Amino acid sequence: MPRARNGVTCRAMTAWVVPATSEAVERAARLARSGALVAFPTETVYGLGADATDERAVAAVFAAKGRPRFNPLIVHVPGIAEAEALAEFDARARRIAAQFWPGPLSLVLRRRRNSGVSLLASAGLDTVAIRAPAHPIAQALLRATDRPIVAPSANRSGRVSPTEAGHVAAELGAAVALILDAGRTRVGLESTVLDLSGDTPALLRPGGITREELEGSLGAIASPTAAGPSRSPGMLASHYAPDLPLRLDATEVRPGEALLAFGAAVPPGFAAVAWLSRSADLTEAAANLFAMLRQLDRPEFTGIAVMPIPAHGLGQAINDRLRRAAAPRSD
Repeated sequence: MPRARNGVTCRAMTAWVVPATSEAVERAARLARSGALVAFPTETVYGLGADATDERAVAAVFAAKGRPRFNPLIVHVPGIAEAEALAEFDARARRIAAQFWPGPLSLVLRRRRNSGVSLLASAGLDTVAIRAPAHPIAQALLRATDRPIVAPSANRSGRVSPTEAGHVAAELGAAVALILDAGRTRVGLESTVLDLSGDTPALLRPGGITREELEGSLGAIASPTAAGPSRSPGMLASHYAPDLPLRLDATEVRPGEALLAFGAAVPPGFAAVAWLSRSADLTEAAANLFAMLRQLDRPEFTGIAVMPIPAHGLGQAINDRLRRAAAPRSD
């Protein structure tokens, strides 16, 4: 029988949602080492984890998500020492990793020869995206598995990212052998992705670490160009999308719309309202974004309107996700 969890009804499945105890983490590590897929919390969103050195397990991640194989995955490791076995670190990379790891920052670096990481994880490129997550359960799983783990967001490709275990179960079901439940994630947006594989640092995806924080350590950072293959996840034009159409920078009501609100002053007349933050706090808004999108993504509404979000700090990452969620759908 399906069961309700955090407001989400989970369909019958072979995946198990279990509290993230030490015993459950050990069980998840054994499953990952055997080639199975496991879902686990990070400080950003829930990840769909697989042994990064197992080509078949990595391929299963792409299959479970329906993810295009040109879209690379992020490899998760406990810290800098483990990362340096997989990628070439220069002085910039060591400095920025020392400052922000463990944390919501992924680095794109030249991959080492014979690193053991599946080429599919890097979409066949000579680079690898890598990070050390800050969540204690993610750290425990990485250490128990004793292998690098690829872990894209645990949802169908292009859809709203999961910030609760119930979101994972509802979307991926039987594709996941075990889901470790540690409650809602803290940051709520995927990691920032910084490309240090070339001479000039480039911000490929805004996220939990802001551009301003990075530029405080590295100086000016370039924005990505459209040319060439994608070196990072989260760069597709349409991504993070709910089923309902999304209307940005809304200041007036349209018939049947629900409202994703920011700040206390809300235009009247919407069919329903969910607040990113009543106090206009960007950190709170980032943490709530995906959960509130899921809450309003219901067939009784004609669409979801979103109030304007400031474009500084974490607002850059929030607006990036909203623009991609509102973009024309490829399907």
